[in-house]
Amino acid sequence: MSIDAARTGSMAESRSAPALLQVEGLKTYYPIRRGMFSRTVGQIKAVDDVSLHIREGETLGLVGESGCGKSTLGRSIVRLEDPAAGTVRFEGKDITFLPRRELIPVRTRLQMIFQDPYSSLNPRKEIGDTLAEPLLAHHLADRRGVQVRVERLLDLVGLPRSHQRRYPHEFSGGQRQRIGIARALALEPKLIVCDEPVSALDVSIQAQILNLLADLQKELGLTYLFIAHGIGAVKYISTRIAVMYLGKIVELADKEALFRRPRHPYTQALLQAYPPPDPLLRTRKRVVLRGDVPSPADPPAGCRFHTRCPYVQERCRREEPPLSGEAGGHAAACHFPLT
Repeated sequence: MSIDAARTGSMAESRSAPALLQVEGLKTYYPIRRGMFSRTVGQIKAVDDVSLHIREGETLGLVGESGCGKSTLGRSIVRLEDPAAGTVRFEGKDITFLPRRELIPVRTRLQMIFQDPYSSLNPRKEIGDTLAEPLLAHHLADRRGVQVRVERLLDLVGLPRSHQRRYPHEFSGGQRQRIGIARALALEPKLIVCDEPVSALDVSIQAQILNLLADLQKELGLTYLFIAHGIGAVKYISTRIAVMYLGKIVELADKEALFRRPRHPYTQALLQAYPPPDPLLRTRKRVVLRGDVPSPADPPAGCRFHTRCPYVQERCRREEPPLSGEAGGHAAACHFPLT
């Protein structure tokens, strides 16, 4: 069976699966401090009232421009950042404000792959020790059994077992990302937040890592939140796609529906910026966004996209549109969605 056929089957199964992760009204703000006494004079609203869910066995792609809050949302979900408000439920348990000690057992089920594989690895540790550390810290293996587990992890990500005695600087970028994936798999998680895991890699290596993630999902029954700013990678690996702009989700739909008929103007612009495979289609007229993304410290009133939207109307400047859906679960935060 091909990877595409297997992924199609897993998509059908995931649509009927229960929600593994539920996020409701999540907000993550950063204070702006000034003056001698570091007084708080404002807030950067990196994630502002985000709601979504991820079903067991699926891949939810999260896409948007740099600075829109994608990585902050992922880090807030795994509690590397403390949310200001909202709810994160994982496997039915509210983990939003759990104390650090009570988060320890959750860490074995909820892991993260980071964008920069080099800075996320300890340069003074051999790779074998890096992979063994979480197993020992969570008492999942003793000194004798940990070696077997480390070798199994290297096998899973396609690295020779002999490489466990090497240091991070001795590997290429793609190999280091494979090590990052192996470390995330060490505790046998159910959900992995992939924070732009291929954006720092060459195109050919990106394809290898995406295929590896797809194979691991099929073999181990994993669930992914896949964060990226490249629409091509998101299209390849995702079951559903959420589009984020200035701290908010502006569109959420199945992959096929979103690419066939985007309902939000921002999504339309993102898709048109992605060159189609057929060169004959590259002469089509594009919607070009004007201006810069507003500051998350002072987002515009009404629809946050209205300052750049080519279809803006007066209502857009006054009222913030809710993320509302239509038949089939295709939701968009737009007063005048595209047809």
